[in-house]
Amino acid sequence: MTWIKPSFLWMMYRCGWATKEGQETVLAVEIDREGFEWALRNACLSSYEPGVHPDRATWQRELKHSPTRVQWDPERDLRLQPLPYRSLQLGLAGEAARRYADEWTVAIRDVTPLAHEIHALVRDDDLDSARGLLPREEPYPAAEGLLSSLQP
Repeated sequence: MTWIKPSFLWMMYRCGWATKEGQETVLAVEIDREGFEWALRNACLSSYEPGVHPDRATWQRELKHSPTRVQWDPERDLRLQPLPYRSLQLGLAGEAARRYADEWTVAIRDVTPLAHEIHALVRDDDLDSARGLLPREEPYPAAEGLLSSLQP
């Protein structure tokens, strides 16, 4: 399974500012909106949620047949501490992973140097400068109903 992590700081938490073994390179992958929304429309939550799924067996069937899955993880601040709200993580398998690689990808940039630069500023306690270098991120303007079955 391949995961799309739309949050830069959550990715920095995951890869330890591009210092964890096997995660020393961080790529920003831009995909088209049509592909991202296909993935959301075909997604299932990665864990059972009683208010969303009628029962555990139904969720397990959906998960087994879904080419994408969604999990919501705590967003992170510049010190990689959890914030009181969550960011979407989108897992891709099978058809979704193929489409991601072959159809949806628009651009790929190596942001490892940026991760290291921001991390150095955070270590030096220059949070204002670090914040100024963060990639611009905004809440996704999802069409009505697109995320309704994916909210825990």
